Amino acid sequence: MKKLKPLSVFLPLFVFISCFHTKNEITTLNITDYDTKTNSKEILVDVRTPEEYEEGHLPGAVNIDVLNDNFIKKTGKLKKTAPVYLYCRSGKRSLKAAKILDSLGYKKIYNLDGGFLAWKESGGPVENKKPGEIK
Repeated sequence: MKKLKPLSVFLPLFVFISCFHTKNEITTLNITDYDTKTNSKEILVDVRTPEEYEEGHLPGAVNIDVLNDNFIKKTGKLKKTAPVYLYCRSGKRSLKAAKILDSLGYKKIYNLDGGFLAWKESGGPVENKKPGEIK
């Protein structure tokens, strides 16, 4: 019976605290919504390789390769409360990056549905510059 007493104290406390835990969001946006939201100059991250980035990327995007060992360190420069917009070639790597950022406590994460390929196919603007740095 003594073993159950701590459980009876901590279980209600855990349930109470869990009720107030805020859920982070990962939202996948279509091209139109993504374009509208990224025009507000929020944080735009291309999670592809530097080589893919140099072949063409969305204007204003910084390059942080999700497959690089430094991904978590480099994203540490981003504000966790600011909206973060991610994209990759087709949407798979950016979803992986979104899940990583979600686990690190980022609050508003947006993923481009269809990735850079869909963006380019829709006629969205593309730049060909070397990778930018996060300031």
